[in-house]
Amino acid sequence: MSLYQQLQRRAAEGRPVRVGLIGAGKFGSMYLAQVPRTPGVHLAAIADLSPDGARANLARVGWEAGRTQATSIDEGLKHGTTHIGDDWQAMVRHPAIDVVVECTGHPIAAVDHCLEAFAHGKHVVNVTVEADAFCGPLLARRAAEAGVIYSLAFGDQPALICDLVDWARTCGFPVVAAGRGHKWLPHFCTSTPETVWGYYGLTPEQAKRGGLNPKMFNSFLDGSKPSIESTAVANATGLAVPSGGLLYPPGSIDEIPSLTRPRSEGGVLEKKGMVEVISSLRTDGTPIGYDIRMGVWVTVEAETDYIKHCFEEYNAQTDDSGRYFTLYKRWHLIGLEVGMSVASVALRGEPTGVATGWHADVVATAKRDLKPGEVLDGEGGYTVWGKLQPASRSVAIGGLPLGLAHDVKLVRPVAQGQCLTWNDVAMDTGTHAYRIRQQMESLLTPAG
Repeated sequence: MSLYQQLQRRAAEGRPVRVGLIGAGKFGSMYLAQVPRTPGVHLAAIADLSPDGARANLARVGWEAGRTQATSIDEGLKHGTTHIGDDWQAMVRHPAIDVVVECTGHPIAAVDHCLEAFAHGKHVVNVTVEADAFCGPLLARRAAEAGVIYSLAFGDQPALICDLVDWARTCGFPVVAAGRGHKWLPHFCTSTPETVWGYYGLTPEQAKRGGLNPKMFNSFLDGSKPSIESTAVANATGLAVPSGGLLYPPGSIDEIPSLTRPRSEGGVLEKKGMVEVISSLRTDGTPIGYDIRMGVWVTVEAETDYIKHCFEEYNAQTDDSGRYFTLYKRWHLIGLEVGMSVASVALRGEPTGVATGWHADVVATAKRDLKPGEVLDGEGGYTVWGKLQPASRSVAIGGLPLGLAHDVKLVRPVAQGQCLTWNDVAMDTGTHAYRIRQQMESLLTPAG
């Protein structure tokens, strides 16, 4: 029975999947836009630091005011409406909630939310991939110990890449490479919230009019988000990461099969079985025509002449050897697709991507020369960007995870381009996020 049929049955039986959402910002609002159109799902509660802001976003996406008048979760459950408040703990602890969707975008808070949800028997769909990047393998273990499902969010690129990798392996194909697209030039890694709009082709006035968050957009542009998402994919699939960080080879969709093969065969990979990101800009900055900027892809190999001939007979786009083929999805719809994860964890007991080992990490890297006393401002800010590293290398150098490089004071100078370490900062050791990262470093041996 398909997921949709199972949802229809739950609706007919009056047993909807009951969901609690933490964070009703842009991503959360996209999910909210789809919930009233999804049978068998009841969004029982929303927890947000600004309940009025959450209500405004609900109105923006088309919810009727009467759907959000519940004065408590119990009242909402009784009448099929949604309670909105700022007490995320009360929501997570409520016995009727089946699935918690963590959608704050704040990695340190997200760890608190996930751990509390596990402790109260809730499945978690974690949209805040920044948290997964620095402690996802241990979050997955904690969920399994609690008997619940922890999952990446479908619609976001990591889960979609994991889906393509699963397709390939289930069909018997060896995965040569997998990843996403991105608009990239090397100097973007030093971009700040003040320079981001010029690189995007917008004026500050246009960005302000659209209510666009420069720090969030800059986290994509400066390479932090591609590294974060590639880390989540590597840890979920077991694919390796480039030893020196992402290469961002430029290419059109038709060029991906040639690019994502080993160097010995004319590609860019150190070896088969790696994550990578394809740039939509040539090295001179000119745009590439049929690009994969907003999409995801997986490259597989024909291991026999028969399979190679099948590629040829069905006009599959391959490299010049005919052995490497790329399947891709050119677009992703972000929060509009999260319902797939909610249904999968609640009805099938299956995550849409989850860490199975520790293979990759994202290390905070100086955007400029940094001085003692400066305070790091995390991904997308003025001080650091995230560099993808093999987890074994990150642990060996004592690398500071990007997800923990928020509001942290430097205690010694760090040169531009240098990876930061634990010893460079005065870390707040009292957070769950810090403790679970330290536990992960002691309990899980990174795969080399």
